[in-house]
Formats: sequence, C-alpha cells, structure tokens
Amino acid sequence: MINNKLHLLLISLRGPLYRHRTGIWKKSLRYAPLTLITLVALIPPELEVEVTLIDEGINDIDLNLKADLVGISAITGSSKRAYELADHFRQQGMPVVLGGVHPTLLPDEAADHADAVVVGYAEDSWPQLLRDFVAGRMQPRYTQAPDLSLAHRPLPRRDLLQSHLHAIVHTIEATRGCVHPCEFCVVPTAWGRHPYQRPIGEVIAEIQQMRTRQVLFLDLNLIADISYAKELFTALIPLKVRWGGLATTTIAWDDDLLDLTAQSGCHALLLGFESLSPEAMAETHKAFGIRKDYHYVVKQLHQRGIAIMGCFAFGFDHDNCDSFAQTVEFALESNIDLPRYAILTPFPSTPLFQRLKQEKRILTEDWSLYDAQHVVFQPHQMTPTELLRGTEWAWKKTYSYRSIIKRLASSRILLPLAIPANLGYRFYAHHLHDYYNCDWMT
Repeated sequence: MINNKLHLLLISLRGPLYRHRTGIWKKSLRYAPLTLITLVALIPPELEVEVTLIDEGINDIDLNLKADLVGISAITGSSKRAYELADHFRQQGMPVVLGGVHPTLLPDEAADHADAVVVGYAEDSWPQLLRDFVAGRMQPRYTQAPDLSLAHRPLPRRDLLQSHLHAIVHTIEATRGCVHPCEFCVVPTAWGRHPYQRPIGEVIAEIQQMRTRQVLFLDLNLIADISYAKELFTALIPLKVRWGGLATTTIAWDDDLLDLTAQSGCHALLLGFESLSPEAMAETHKAFGIRKDYHYVVKQLHQRGIAIMGCFAFGFDHDNCDSFAQTVEFALESNIDLPRYAILTPFPSTPLFQRLKQEKRILTEDWSLYDAQHVVFQPHQMTPTELLRGTEWAWKKTYSYRSIIKRLASSRILLPLAIPANLGYRFYAHHLHDYYNCDWMT
C-alpha cells in the first residue's frame, strides 16, 4: 500500500452476450447494477481506500492496472473469465478476492484461483475481509453469517455510476432471496430459502433520496412475503413513482395484492412462466405456479395496466419438439408485452445439476457455456441440436416485424421504451447463432 492508502480494484463480469456490445444491448436496455457500488458503500469508514470500478458490461478491462487488492464478482457464465483474470493479476503480485454467485456455489473451485473467497452475501464479511487485509491477516474464506440482517446498511454509492450509460439508473432492492424450492434455481442452493427484508421505512427513504419518479426493483421475488409486499406497496403510493420488478405468477391469485401493486405505481413485471406444461412445472418443483391458467394471469395484470416480460424455458423432461410452437402461440395470442426464452440450464450444485449428473446427462462442465442459451445436458425427448434450434426459432418467430407491430399496438410499455426493447430483442433473435452455438460438441 502506498502512503497507507489501500488501492482497491473491483470488477464485475458479465456473460458472453454482454461482452458483445456492438449493435446489441446498448444503453437503451441496460439497467444500473448494484453489486460494485454496494461493495464500495460497505468499505469500513476508518480505512483510507482509493477505488477503481470496472463493469465489463460497459468497459473493457485494462490488464495493466495496478492495485493492492483485486475483487472480482462472477456469475457461472463468466467464471472462466473471472479465473483467467484472477490468475493474471495474481501472477502480477496482486492478491485477488473472488465473490458472487458462482464462487458461492463452488467455493473450493474458486479458491484455486484466489487468495480469498467470499461465500454468500457480503454485508458483514466484506468489511471484515478489508480490515483483515489491512492488518495483514486476510483469511482464505469469508462466509455469510446465518443471522445476516439487511437493516441499517449504507446506501449504494450511486455517485460512482456511469449514469449516462444506463437507461435505468435508479435500481433498488427491498428484499433478497426466494422461499420457493425450484429445482433449477441457484437461489435456494446459494443463499437458502430464508427471505431477507429491509425495513420498509429505509426502502422508502432511499427512493426519496434518489429524487426520481422511475424505480426498478431488482428483488428476485418481490412478493415472496405477501404481507411485506402489501405494506411496501401501500408505502409507495404517496411517492407517486412508476416502478418495475420481478414476481411470480402467484400475484394473479390475490386481487387485493394486484390492486395495491397497480395503485403503488407498478407499470411492468417480469414473470417466470417457465413452461405451459403442468408436468414440467411439477418436475421442477414449481407446481405453485400452475393454480391458474396463464391466460388468466396475463389478463389480470393487463387489466390493471401492468406490462409483462414473460420468461419461458425449454428443455424440461416433459418438453418435446412441439413445445416451441405451443409456447410461442400462447405468448403471441395472449399479447405478452416482451416474451423471453431460455434453455434450461443445470447450474452447478443445484438439485437439477445433481440429478442430471447422476443420470449421466451432463454434456460439459465448461461453465462459460452455462448461460441459459447453450445446451449443456442431454434433453429427454429431443436432441441437443433440436433444443438449440427450437429455441432460436421461438425467438425469431416472436420477434418478427408482424409480431412486434401487434405487440406494440396493445403494449402497456411506453413506446419510447417498447420500441427499442422490441427491436433490441429482434436483433438478438437473429444473431443468436453468432453468440451461442453447440459447435463445442462436434
């Protein structure tokens, strides 16, 4: 350290899609992530620290950068690159800390490339790691305490964001985690099923501090606790903000909750429909999502002026080659505002990965291919190529010009956002094979 000042380099990595920034996912579709600016906010105030932040979704990484300590946050799809960068900086004599969902899922693997690994949420462990590093006693692993609380935490350092590169600058979290045990989901494996909630007064105060009328909640399931959600939405009403977020289809079962959602200013929700097949939903332990017909779910939200980004996955054991057309037909006839499709992905350490591994159906453990658009396992009723090509077809069919025009005519999304969003997804649909393919299998 120079002059007793800690020079800290923090890097957030994105998957392969976000590293292809030319012509795809430009400012019009990018929201401001909270990871790095939250880590900066958690730096102990008694430490003198100079921080360099790099979000690879926006900026390239200068391999000649120097720092006293390098911190890298990685998802599974970017873990291979995270390890390459970690190895590079360590070879230059710089200690490296790895954190994020992938090191949390596979901490022993991450430890082979790092001087320290942060497992789980970092609210308590990250400040302790920094204190230990300055004192010369950094430990090889820091694990989230079971009694973690999100109350009374410092606000993310939004002043460090490159705001001009984000279409949605004002992002926020009220809760973390999800109570459901979906087989494919990394959340219960990485962080458990305990819901973490911030005091609602602190959430409201943060929104007021941001001085904005547009907010995006990044919570994985904002309605996991219905009573908390209703209290939060009631508190949002006087702010007169417009907001979007993530929820499950169960929101359609509670008219009071839906009414409060709309009254609080919600104009868009991302919903995980996953599959039209009840058998597939039961297979993945998401049967809670099929108590109502999906047409009913869409109608309930649209009647209240709430737009839907509907997410579907292909590759469940009950899926076959007819599933693609059936899903697209539903998405189009029900006027889902922004349909999205993914290939079922058995992320490491999840129950799905363990089951497919036991069944000897995992085709590769190259984590860079675990991005929800590569086929990394043997489907039950299709070939890997049929699954890949069927997903590509679904994207192209959904984002044909005719489909886009039909959707824009009835969309609840404001046209200044709906038009670039649809055109962005159209570009993506017609360039899938450029970014994702299964050539590694040949």
